[in-house]
Amino acid sequence: MSFAPQKKQSYGADPNSIRESDKYTTEYVRGFVEKWDELIDWEERANSEGRFFIDVLKARQKQSVLDVATGTGFHSVQLLKAGFDVSSADGSAEMLAKAFENGVAHEVVLKTVHADWRWLNKDIHGKYDAIICLGNSFTHLHDEDDRRRALAEFYAALKHDGILIIDQRNYDTILDHGFSSKHKYYYCGNQVSAKPVYVDDGLARFEYSFPDGSKHNLNMFPLRKSYMRGLLRDAGFQKIHSYGDFQEEGEEKDPDFFIHVVEKEFCNE
Repeated sequence: MSFAPQKKQSYGADPNSIRESDKYTTEYVRGFVEKWDELIDWEERANSEGRFFIDVLKARQKQSVLDVATGTGFHSVQLLKAGFDVSSADGSAEMLAKAFENGVAHEVVLKTVHADWRWLNKDIHGKYDAIICLGNSFTHLHDEDDRRRALAEFYAALKHDGILIIDQRNYDTILDHGFSSKHKYYYCGNQVSAKPVYVDDGLARFEYSFPDGSKHNLNMFPLRKSYMRGLLRDAGFQKIHSYGDFQEEGEEKDPDFFIHVVEKEFCNE
């Protein structure tokens, strides 16, 4: 029996020039996907974020959730186990296959769909109480038109009182002061290094180094927090509440990640 050789990442002669949204489809090669959970460390990730997303959704009485950046399935599995009705989408077929495999290992069956955010409503059906877009995934979109189109698709896929939970790295600090990360909450694998090897206003090229000596890269757009919040307002969302590393703004000094909880309908608290 013969096996086809695994594909390798390819960025050409000048990796820093690759700034297209469609590149993500070839970045997540099988060898990288198979190592992704070493970077996350599911057990440590669950301990670090606790019930944050579960509590946010339950406090707003949301039940149906579309996980549009499923990755290897961590949040889909956590929410399914907490009793939510979850659909799991991703633009990477390799990631979806791994997510389904991880779901089976955790005794849940994921409802998966291969979908590009820019044409999301072509591939998913119905309206959802909530959409989650986590893991710094939105920064795969390098073009502003793509970002605006994706947010419009998210908005359209939500019920009238739906919410979007979307996160991003703290690129403000990376751009203004350089990179330093506690890796306390998101990427918890203590044997894996994740750091930018090149940064400018239009590109953050991250390198992921694993214990076996292998290295993989992702080219992402460094979203500033105020810019991201402006995009969300322009998309029609009425209320934006931002957190830093799961803490209220100001409680966590210089967080690694921002998490935006965004409501489609304005409601007085």
